[in-house]
Amino acid sequence: MADTILAKGAQAPDFELSCTPDQRLRLHDLKGKRVILAFYPADWSPVCSDQMALYNESRKLFQQHNAEVIGISVDSKWCHLAFEQDRHLHFPLLADFEPKGAISRLYGVYNEQEGQSKRALFVIDEEGLIRWSYLSPDGINPGADGILEALEEMDNVHEEK
Repeated sequence: MADTILAKGAQAPDFELSCTPDQRLRLHDLKGKRVILAFYPADWSPVCSDQMALYNESRKLFQQHNAEVIGISVDSKWCHLAFEQDRHLHFPLLADFEPKGAISRLYGVYNEQEGQSKRALFVIDEEGLIRWSYLSPDGINPGADGILEALEEMDNVHEEK
């Protein structure tokens, strides 16, 4: 188990988590796309609500870089479903619910004291390598600038090849 956030260049650990009450999503299923993993403490909290709303509004920008955003917290699939519907989110929220925080731990972003995910971002390339990671203070919305800069940097490297 990782005890520090996974860094640039590391292989993103594969996982399978519930994205709806009757569907599961595997990271491996998104191979060939860039993936933005947004770990966050809890549905319904003010900062998390603002952060997920921003990513919802930024989806078209992310998709221009062949990237999909995925939110992950320890909340249940039912809690995520209610949160997605209430906030009109159009990207999956994955339930790192049972065993609680297992995937957050794999990525080095589980807060043992609080029993929830830390606020962290990962940009993963088409081959499953982490190209950018960021651990944000829990009470601070990290925004989308770092994600977009990482995606643009990946585009520039791709164009140079």
